[in-house]
Amino acid sequence: MEYMTVREAAGKWKISERMVQKYCAEGKIEGVRKFGVSWGIPQCAEKPDISQSVKKKENHTKSGSEIHFCMELMPLMNTAFKPGSCVKMIEAMEDGPRKDIALAEYHYFSGQPERAVIETGRYLAHPNMEIRLSGCLIYSYANLSLGQISRARYALNEMRRNMEDIDSEAVPQIGAAKAFCAAAGAVLLHLPLPEKLPPLQTYLPLLPPGLQAFAFYVQAHYTYLKKEYGKSVGIVETTLAMQQEKYPIPAIYLHLVAVMDYMSLKQPEQAREHLLAAWDLARPDDLIEGFGEHHGLLGGMLEAVIKKRWPEEFKRIIEITYRFSAGWRKVHNPDTGHDVADNLTTSEFAVAMLAARGWTNQEISEHMSISPNTVKHYVSMALQKLHIKRRQDLKKYMLR
Repeated sequence: MEYMTVREAAGKWKISERMVQKYCAEGKIEGVRKFGVSWGIPQCAEKPDISQSVKKKENHTKSGSEIHFCMELMPLMNTAFKPGSCVKMIEAMEDGPRKDIALAEYHYFSGQPERAVIETGRYLAHPNMEIRLSGCLIYSYANLSLGQISRARYALNEMRRNMEDIDSEAVPQIGAAKAFCAAAGAVLLHLPLPEKLPPLQTYLPLLPPGLQAFAFYVQAHYTYLKKEYGKSVGIVETTLAMQQEKYPIPAIYLHLVAVMDYMSLKQPEQAREHLLAAWDLARPDDLIEGFGEHHGLLGGMLEAVIKKRWPEEFKRIIEITYRFSAGWRKVHNPDTGHDVADNLTTSEFAVAMLAARGWTNQEISEHMSISPNTVKHYVSMALQKLHIKRRQDLKKYMLR
């Protein structure tokens, strides 16, 4: 029998060499042989039809009349649980990669990125696509929080390469997974959504409910970044009404982007309601990471609402904020991406964030329940510590 190399098969089938090697290792190519460290593929071999295996897998998971894929993609995010039962729910899972990924999610969302990095590192090249994409996504988020930007970019690039290997036209559900991960990865770094990303309504019905909710968060956050605050909060309110907060992790993030929307619209009372709703969902399971990521426009609200009753949690949120802010600056402002903003006190940081968004001293004063002179002092100290002279320059050091 005549054999072709992995490279020749990749050229013939128009897929990557990596995917051909994966097919060989998984026994999906009939007649394949191992010659030392190389694979020999029969000249007559056909490109494996992965759509059949996907269809078989789909039949195990149904929601009403809809068949859903992606049940192993970000499993904790995609699980409905009562606040306070998160850890027990993970412990009850069957041992294996899905449980490991869920635990890594928990550690990331509870502000423990070091553990999440260790737990996902071994899954970046896992043969199961959903596990692999989940590992890359969590690994990226966690490394951004740790300031390891090169590792975060590496994992995102691995995720993109993996997605390029997949024929999403043959398997629309895989296309939905690709779109979800691409969008989440872009929002992670506050970057524009990929140009070829399909419209939300195209891939949303193919996602299970929990991932649908987080996809709406991604859309709301993206709309927020375009300064369409009313439209963004409309997405949030509609999604929360539909999901009824069955999925705590997406719901927390939806509430928090609503906080940013309402603060941008200068409607602090509505923002406060969403902050408290997010806290009620997050506190029982210590899922506080999102509060640090979205801290920017929470301003004095966190100090007024959370600091007094939960001082230790407040300290951790501030640590997450500085950490995430530092990683964000390294991505967007490499020239000013050092730790200079970490010299600001929590009050200076909160005031600077609002000042960077165009709030006047009087507006900040009323929101934070401090005098206008105190606001002016905090702004002056922030400018001095950041070695800048204008309020407009504060945005270079702050989250959006």
